[in-house]
Amino acid sequence: MTRELPSAETVDVIRAAVLGVPGVAGLHAGAYGEAATHFPGRSVTGVQVRPEGASVHLVLAWDAPAEATASEVRAVVSRITDRPVDVVIEDVAGPAGPMMGEDSGP
Repeated sequence: MTRELPSAETVDVIRAAVLGVPGVAGLHAGAYGEAATHFPGRSVTGVQVRPEGASVHLVLAWDAPAEATASEVRAVVSRITDRPVDVVIEDVAGPAGPMMGEDSGP
């Protein structure tokens, strides 16, 4: 049995839900831009939904616990789709303050 691909609206809901998870700083297109779901006229970057499963490619916030954040993302997406969900942490966002060695002001 072949599963139908989700609608663009469903993928948009997945995207919004993932961005609402504490510890998620953003979504990531993957090393070569492959992490996206394509629709006529547009793509949803960072969320890839295929018949066999879904994957979410994210940027983790600097101080977020990786395992707990990935588990929460998986749980949130699993409420929206019945496909298996893979979570890929592609990058970590830098701290909000100045970088080491960077001048922080006058």
